[in-house]
Amino acid sequence: MSAQASTPVAVTRLSTAQPDFEAAFQKVLHWSAETDDAIEQRVAEILAAVRTQGDAAVLEFTARFDGVQAASVAALELTREELKAAFDAITPEQRAALESAAARVRSYHERQLQACGLSWQYTDADGTVLGQKVTPLDRVGIYVPGGKAAYPSSVLMNAIPAHVAGVGEIIMVVPTPRGEKNPLVLAAAYVAGVSRAFCIGGAQAVGALAHGTATVPKVDKITGPGNAYVAAAKRRVFGLVGIDMIAGPSEILVLADGTTPPDWVAMDLFSQAEHDELAQSILLCPDAGYIAQVQAAIERLIDGMPRKDVIRASLEGRGALILTRDMEEACAISNRIAPEHLEVSSAEPNRWEPLLRHAGAIFLGAYTSESLGDYCAGPNHVLPTSGTARFSSPLGVYDFQKRSSLIQVSEAGAQILGPTAAILAYGEGLQAHAQAAEFRLRKPI
Repeated sequence: MSAQASTPVAVTRLSTAQPDFEAAFQKVLHWSAETDDAIEQRVAEILAAVRTQGDAAVLEFTARFDGVQAASVAALELTREELKAAFDAITPEQRAALESAAARVRSYHERQLQACGLSWQYTDADGTVLGQKVTPLDRVGIYVPGGKAAYPSSVLMNAIPAHVAGVGEIIMVVPTPRGEKNPLVLAAAYVAGVSRAFCIGGAQAVGALAHGTATVPKVDKITGPGNAYVAAAKRRVFGLVGIDMIAGPSEILVLADGTTPPDWVAMDLFSQAEHDELAQSILLCPDAGYIAQVQAAIERLIDGMPRKDVIRASLEGRGALILTRDMEEACAISNRIAPEHLEVSSAEPNRWEPLLRHAGAIFLGAYTSESLGDYCAGPNHVLPTSGTARFSSPLGVYDFQKRSSLIQVSEAGAQILGPTAAILAYGEGLQAHAQAAEFRLRKPI
């Protein structure tokens, strides 16, 4: 156990009973999703160059931003043999961990496919057949971050549900600054069944996937998180291709009843704070003494963290320890926040779960750390952030499929539906619509 932190960690302490709670609470939650104008302008220039110059622009930007010189974009493509070699070269423990995580992620998404990803149809009383046809996307691009850290888990979480959905081709792009290829990322691509992989990143990679180049194939949808340039590029190409979401800073909210060891909760708050300085970690608890214990654990443990400076900046800038009147109020506040990761660190997590309506993922019980969901529990770790869990969902099989309505009207059905359609069409002033329905009505003899 590390020594006491040299400087106290100034995490915001709030109580819902204080008169100015609402204003202070909103200040904690505030985060601007607006992209810097300079980033937007630069991204627009990069995308325009990739659209018009293709491979040449991708090579130029890869050399400029990643320090990787290549004679062609084809030279930046990773072969299946290279991915297999990376898989063979990692340690046996790493191989086992990758395969175990992949198996659980695959199993979860196969169940998801059975629950929501199947076609269906029925015949109503007049013989009309109605239904839904579910088909996978032909080709998707997955963006895997590769700057400050490497994320093999992101490869699994993006590629496996696409594979389960039946996507024909999965194209991975990953930046390799200074040419450094992370063997675990490459091994994960091998395990997850990635079709093709390119060592390119940033807005230029998004542009290449969206527009297609002589070497990089155009995709139907782009998924996966990235930095501000990647987020801005995904926003700009949306409509030309589909995207999963615009990811904001990582978040964790812990609802605690005071029964979990405070060190566990402190470390769970660290687990998101260590991502970056804008990440948000919040504790909601009705026990003031327990909040003090968590604060003490933060002070005691932080100096033992390799990324302690990032954790400190995150906790002091956007973190909060909030005293609530009771667990019911904590649940209500959680619904207002709609966090990316929500831990119910309680002796009775299933008592509180029905009260929780908005969260990217809900982790029930003291032993269910958010980190297990990030890596190997099975559900997807690509989750809505910045309150968007109020209206959006985790990445899943459904993101790699599309739905077509099926309608087959019988002659008898046309006699029933036709007059209804005609009346509504005439009401909208669309005579051709109305007469198209009326032409199919039986003429009186």
